[in-house]
Amino acid sequence: MALESPLIGMHVERGGLVAQYGPGVRLAGEAGALGVAVGVVQLFGELELEYAALRKACVLIDCPQRATLVVTGGERLDFLNRMLTQELKGLPEFAVRRSFWLSRKGRIDADVRVLNLPGRVILDVDVHAAAKAQETLGSYIITEDCAIADATQAHHRLEVHGPTAGKLLDEVCGVVVSGLAEATAMVATIAGAEVVVDRWESAGVPGYSVLCPVELVKAVYGRLMEVGGVPAIGEVVPPHTRHAIGLRLSGWQAFNMARVEHGTPWFNLDFGGENLPAETGVLDDRVSFKKGCYLGQEIVARMHARGHPKQLLVGLLGPTPGVGGLEELDQPEGGMTLHLEASDGSESIGLVSSSTISPMLGASVICFGSVKFQHATAGREVFCRGARGWIGLKIQDGLRFVGTA
Repeated sequence: MALESPLIGMHVERGGLVAQYGPGVRLAGEAGALGVAVGVVQLFGELELEYAALRKACVLIDCPQRATLVVTGGERLDFLNRMLTQELKGLPEFAVRRSFWLSRKGRIDADVRVLNLPGRVILDVDVHAAAKAQETLGSYIITEDCAIADATQAHHRLEVHGPTAGKLLDEVCGVVVSGLAEATAMVATIAGAEVVVDRWESAGVPGYSVLCPVELVKAVYGRLMEVGGVPAIGEVVPPHTRHAIGLRLSGWQAFNMARVEHGTPWFNLDFGGENLPAETGVLDDRVSFKKGCYLGQEIVARMHARGHPKQLLVGLLGPTPGVGGLEELDQPEGGMTLHLEASDGSESIGLVSSSTISPMLGASVICFGSVKFQHATAGREVFCRGARGWIGLKIQDGLRFVGTA
């Protein structure tokens, strides 16, 4: 069984290539995820054009792999502050924070974006983490004035990324959206639908997430295409009449290239339910060490006091194309084993999670991978066996490969 985006018909009509994100399947170059499969568009046409639009203009991406939990009640923020790893006490309205929801053993049950809105808090989570997060978080509500509802079937999330993304949203919303600071949100209207827009820089360019009512998402999507200058099916637009915004529909693959370049790991791809926060490479972005108690805090604090985890997510820089070009470039895949030496008998020290080609680095191979901490040293070369032989990968200092555009 697969979940479908309400926009799937429009995607197929425009030639969208759809892959399943779920149990036993992978997004491009990834290690897979758990849960009911969800159809996610990989690309609409030429990957190079979608990536170029993300870097130079803007792209519109459908995100059916995201789920929405809504928390209401007068004590909602106080309750969440006692549950999640991030400091939420005194969080202003329209502020956004990233956080983890942990199990009692300190493992990550959900990677959460917390949007504090008037009268409610929205939790943006991976669709495969939503049901468990609602159930387990809800089980800790005893006498608090607080309720958690899974509103995924009532809401749908779109994302717009690129230098002209703010201009596009300014025009469709009729208010200044481009002025939003990172990690802030606002309520606006698109095509008669009340939407929640928040700014989220995850690909090295201005990025905005748009949450809209599911029954109006086709109208919102259509309006964004219209104002952004996406040609009608079969329409040919001469280059000299190119639209100022230059919006292009995009799938996961172009975004995947940019988010790995920018050092943005993904829950259920680069880390997941078996990982501790200290192993993710994003500990400081998700965890406050100054707040009071929360579920799993003892394990997090113990790991922090010890100084390091058993393994760590790192950035891995691989080879660049030779004279044969990209067709002869040997690229790792998610799930491949990492070794200390280019030998079958060498020690296994980790796994590749995400892998892609970086246009910003001359089409070099770039990856994320979990490596045993004692070997996670910047500059060290590690190896995995590709289709043509051993591939050398150099551990980077941090997850980011290129700076913010």
